[in-house]
Amino acid sequence: LSSAPREHRALQYLLAHAVPGDPRHVLLTLDQWSRRCEHLSCVGPDKGRVVERVLSARSPRRVLGLGTSCGYGAVLLARALPPGARLLTVERDPQRAAMAEKVIRLAGFDESTVELIVGPSEEVIPQLRPRHGLDAADFILMEHGKRCYERDLRLLERHRLLAAGATVLADHVLFPGAPRFLRYARTCGRFRCRLHRASLEY
Repeated sequence: LSSAPREHRALQYLLAHAVPGDPRHVLLTLDQWSRRCEHLSCVGPDKGRVVERVLSARSPRRVLGLGTSCGYGAVLLARALPPGARLLTVERDPQRAAMAEKVIRLAGFDESTVELIVGPSEEVIPQLRPRHGLDAADFILMEHGKRCYERDLRLLERHRLLAAGATVLADHVLFPGAPRFLRYARTCGRFRCRLHRASLEY
């Protein structure tokens, strides 16, 4: 391990070992790095199967990811999209976004399929329709700051960015936990809630 940032070391490992254009192999390589070398903050294979199962059941056309991190979740979502579907993924941190961009493109997804937006979610969400052409999302994956979950769900509602019957899948709601998000989703009367139990990544 070098003195470079952890994400940079993981990217170098990925570039050396992953098969370009093969999203499944890109995810497997990131899993190998996180198990054998250093933990990366990403969905991981156990919860990844939950995401894929819910996504395949919904077959959404317009998908939004809040929290891109190293790009793992974006690749996971993109590989399960139906033909012609589009993913917008939002990352606050420019350094993580730079790595995610490389990971997404290495996996073989171009900007017509996956668009990465850099900026705080509270600033990006109001601009999703006028600037990025998102009328309403059918599927949303939240894996960013847990304290932002409730605020951003309310923002999506306020800007009418949730399609009828949309699915919102939120990671880590029990640990470290997002109690305000859970309370709002369960009591506002507009959502049916289901808890998917899974182990922590790696």
